[in-house]
Amino acid sequence: MRNILAASLLALSAGLAGNAFAEPVKIGMITTLSGGGAGLGIDARDGFMLAIKQSGNSEIEVVTEDDAQKPELAVQIADKMVQSDKVDLMTGIIWSNLAMAVVPAVTAQDIIYLSVNAGPSALAGAGCGPNYFNVAYQNDNFHEAMGEAANKDYKKTFIMAPNYPAGKDSLTGFKRYYKGELAGEVYTKLGQTDYAAEIAQIRASGADSVFIFLPGGMGIAFTKQYAQSGVGLPLLGPAFSFSQDVLPAIGDAALGVKNTASWAPDLDNAANKAFVDGFKAEYGRLPSVYAAQAYDTANLILSAAAKASVKDKDAFRAALKEAQFDSVRGKFSFNTNNHPIQDFYVREVVKDGDTLTNKIVGTAFTDHKDAYAAECKM
Repeated sequence: MRNILAASLLALSAGLAGNAFAEPVKIGMITTLSGGGAGLGIDARDGFMLAIKQSGNSEIEVVTEDDAQKPELAVQIADKMVQSDKVDLMTGIIWSNLAMAVVPAVTAQDIIYLSVNAGPSALAGAGCGPNYFNVAYQNDNFHEAMGEAANKDYKKTFIMAPNYPAGKDSLTGFKRYYKGELAGEVYTKLGQTDYAAEIAQIRASGADSVFIFLPGGMGIAFTKQYAQSGVGLPLLGPAFSFSQDVLPAIGDAALGVKNTASWAPDLDNAANKAFVDGFKAEYGRLPSVYAAQAYDTANLILSAAAKASVKDKDAFRAALKEAQFDSVRGKFSFNTNNHPIQDFYVREVVKDGDTLTNKIVGTAFTDHKDAYAAECKM
């Protein structure tokens, strides 16, 4: 399905109202709006469009299409957006295998791509480039944070992720900082929904904890089956496995789970409070980390477009690099490889009334940089 969404004049965001752009800005958003990963893409789209709406700027046009989590489809859509739709910028991809299929070809055509989520290591290191900005994280980061946090309480962790680029980055990141023993390391099929065999492996492993990276429907399926199994070992993960988009479907099986992220709905800064309140008012639900990252991405674009013409690529890239916008994460800046320098928090799944959500219970890293920036030759 193809939707063309223009910015509304219904609301104004602080600092951007009244800034006249030199010309319209057309943004191509390819994201996952159907299938098992749809919740992630819907949240990213909604967070992005909330910022555009709040900006009150009618010169922004967003062309949105569903990649259905299929790399070949994402490539076709990207080609059409560049060649036919004549977009100025691109964004929206959730999954790293899709990003690897799309981003290098798009940026080679001098289109600036801004990631709202996917952060494969290949694009942070040797594959970096001036047209690629990651506004979310590098894939390893959330997992690095949990590896560091796990050192406090656990000595023998079983780790598991899907067999695709982000899954490999996940376990690489966890192992980079975890000092304990691994009770097992398993890569599952992407999109898998039956985890009986893996749970049996966990039960027999002698582990004292389990770290999983299973975003979307995978995490829902695993966590429910794990709770029913009665294994009972503490579950750990990055925010993706226990994000707001999946918590209602997981239910009470997620209570007490520790997970790591650069953002949480209770993060105490003015921009975040305005974002959470605005998202709830607009969509009737709490935002997830995907929505928060996409909201920041849109506000970064808006801040750059207020300073430079998107047609002047050098000036626009420089304006993006300055990152002069009010991030919902508080502190935010870009490293030399156009990936964030940011703090990472330990969160716990709790109930707020009848609603499952995450609250911050600790800090894993301050001003953390990804491990691949040194390989980037920009």
